[in-house]
Amino acid sequence: MNYILFDGPSRNALLPFTFTRPVADILIGIMTIRQKWEMHLGSTTTTLTEEYLSDKFPMVELEENVMINASFLPTAILVEMVQDLKSNQAIFKGEEVIAFYTNDEQEEVDFDTYEIIEFTDDCITVEHTWDIFSKNDAAIREDFQFLTEDRTSQPIPKSVNVIAPENIFIEEGAKLAFVTLNASSGPIYIGKDSEIMEGTVIRGPFALCENATVKMAAKIYGATTVGPYSRVGGEINNSVLFAYSNKGHDGFLGNSVLGEWCNIGADSNNSNLKNNYEEVKLWSYETEGFAKTGLQFCGLMMGDHSKCGINTMFNTGTVVGVSANIFGSGFPRNFVPSFSWGGASGFTTYVTKKAFETAKLVMNRRNIVFDETEAAILEHVFEETKKWRKD
Repeated sequence: MNYILFDGPSRNALLPFTFTRPVADILIGIMTIRQKWEMHLGSTTTTLTEEYLSDKFPMVELEENVMINASFLPTAILVEMVQDLKSNQAIFKGEEVIAFYTNDEQEEVDFDTYEIIEFTDDCITVEHTWDIFSKNDAAIREDFQFLTEDRTSQPIPKSVNVIAPENIFIEEGAKLAFVTLNASSGPIYIGKDSEIMEGTVIRGPFALCENATVKMAAKIYGATTVGPYSRVGGEINNSVLFAYSNKGHDGFLGNSVLGEWCNIGADSNNSNLKNNYEEVKLWSYETEGFAKTGLQFCGLMMGDHSKCGINTMFNTGTVVGVSANIFGSGFPRNFVPSFSWGGASGFTTYVTKKAFETAKLVMNRRNIVFDETEAAILEHVFEETKKWRKD
């Protein structure tokens, strides 16, 4: 069977992260949503997403296909139901479609003609940006159980101060010495060829993905995920960093999500709790206003390729778009549009020529080429977000 992950109605609610990727490629827990589905299904997947993303994330349609809403994370029961789908069958949870069968002869899909199978079990859904960190605890636990079942961890080094070692799994090539790991409050996963430097204290749930690094004397609270090839230091609480992002120095990051290729300057901090303890509101790209999150703790949402200088301060519930460069004293506004350059004193447009020069340098350091496909995606984002910039 051919499996295709589609964005679904949550795409716009997951901006700025879905400006540069399909919903399927959001990291939550230990793996991206795509990686979870592929491992559970034992099959590769392709993607139905926005046209401007399709060169990088193409869709392959075969004679028989199952479309899967990428906002839903797999469970054993749901995967079995998806694998059992037959012609003219669809799986729904309430009013929302989870998966449905199609063939290459169908010109359109009319669910009124389908046999509807109701999914009544629980599963994790990613429908808002803040779900990425607020549901990361549950996602780490599910991924940990799935990835470590019937496998044996690498031995915990003798110099490691450890609590609840049965909840710790270390992959091959990982390096750690003279650190403290407390897995009594949730599992700790240490990925292949990753490194935790000495003096670090970590409380689970925690996931350190492949080739990621925790720098010396970091303090990390769960539920936190450090994506592949990312580097972190200082104090972090309940945050998710996608691949290739850096928060390498002292400073606080809490209840936040950073996309790929982000960099947080030394001694930068974000607020994750309002002084009056009220519910946090976040900028909504759908309504072009600030939306209630239902959360008391909510920090920074930063899109791909965005960066901030040293000693930057972010207010509670700040949304930063794609390829923004923030610096200077004071708090910048709590919505920074994509391709903005500046800080609290004001912003100008970060023109694509300059932004692309930086992206090339940053990606070349990790031996990755900034190619025409990447440039075309960012050009599209630049044009799509122009209405929110004020020069």
